[in-house]
Amino acid sequence: MARAVASAVLIVLTCVLVPVALLATWVHDIVLDTDRYVATVDPLAKNPAVRDAAVHRITEAVGAHVDGRRAAADIASWLQSQGLPPLAADAVRGLGPQLDSAVNQVVTKTATRVVDSDAFATVWNTANRTAHNAVVHALTGQGRGAVGVSDGTVSLDVGTAVDRVKQELVDAGLKPAARIPQVNKQLVLFHSEELAKFRKAAHLLDVVGNWFPVLVVVLGAAGVFLARRRRRALARTALGAAFACLVVAIALVLARRYYLDHLPPDVQSKAAAAAVFDALVHFLRISLRTAVVLGVVIALGAYFVGPGRLPVAVRGASDHTADSAARWAAAHHISTGRVGSWTLAYRRVITLAVLLIIALVFALWNHPTVLTVLLLVLVLLGVLALLALLAAAGRADLRSARGAGRAPGDET
Repeated sequence: MARAVASAVLIVLTCVLVPVALLATWVHDIVLDTDRYVATVDPLAKNPAVRDAAVHRITEAVGAHVDGRRAAADIASWLQSQGLPPLAADAVRGLGPQLDSAVNQVVTKTATRVVDSDAFATVWNTANRTAHNAVVHALTGQGRGAVGVSDGTVSLDVGTAVDRVKQELVDAGLKPAARIPQVNKQLVLFHSEELAKFRKAAHLLDVVGNWFPVLVVVLGAAGVFLARRRRRALARTALGAAFACLVVAIALVLARRYYLDHLPPDVQSKAAAAAVFDALVHFLRISLRTAVVLGVVIALGAYFVGPGRLPVAVRGASDHTADSAARWAAAHHISTGRVGSWTLAYRRVITLAVLLIIALVFALWNHPTVLTVLLLVLVLLGVLALLALLAAAGRADLRSARGAGRAPGDET
């Protein structure tokens, strides 16, 4: 009784902790790893929503200091000092709104050209790489960098891009742009009033990130080992973990919708905020999907090695097909020799070894995906099919040897 209770407790703990282990891996290996973080945010430099938000913010920063009305007034005053009649000077001053509109169009085009250039992507990646501790600051409250965090708001300093736009405007002949002072404009990308709570959770997940997934696997293995019906316990553990990951994946979708529906006014672009959110949780989503598929695959595998009618029928059909292929090969004088006989004798041991190797490959795979799971399943099925054919060839050779060893009198 105690053994069954212990097994049930360990299996339930495993199912609950599997998504937590994935969260710990995400925080430790992706968010707090410089190379992987840069690879994660790299596509954002080319994301249309982020680029549009950057253009808008840069244009706003430049436009706040290039005043078309003032420029028109300065031009009118200078012309009047050179002898232009007052009425004509007033007419020039009246061109202020048109000049302001023209300046804004020029600034927008220049900002768009800067943001769409390869230089913007280079600056983006360089800033994120050299100031990666800002991401740590976003989740743990420690560190600073080009990506600033304040009161739950994550923002990107676009001052460098503003300086480049300013220089291009001056080079193009827009002299008032030279008066644009050094600015430190922030492009707000992410905001959450609960960031302080997230920081505490992120710190905890980072601390346990190295060993926690291993502990979860050990707990699951212990729960299956203590169970009386281990095959059934394995299937239930796999399905339970898959269901828990599915619940977390659904919660992540709901959290994304809630977050985007409650953005504060200082977030300039909802689309850009969505792009940033999606980029940061991309690996976590993939991990959850992979865990769901892996759990279903393990449960199906445990089912098809069991005594049910369908598994028995499938295994019988597989062996029958292999035997038919072996008889055809024997009829055409194709033999596997000792390999077939050896496979027939040690088929279960070989199958177990193959399963362990596949499991080891999956465990050592760098951030496996659903495609990784499907690829390994196809490899496993291929190896099992090959073993079935070799074992069938061994049986055929054994039957042939027994038939050849009969005494002549036995045939009458």
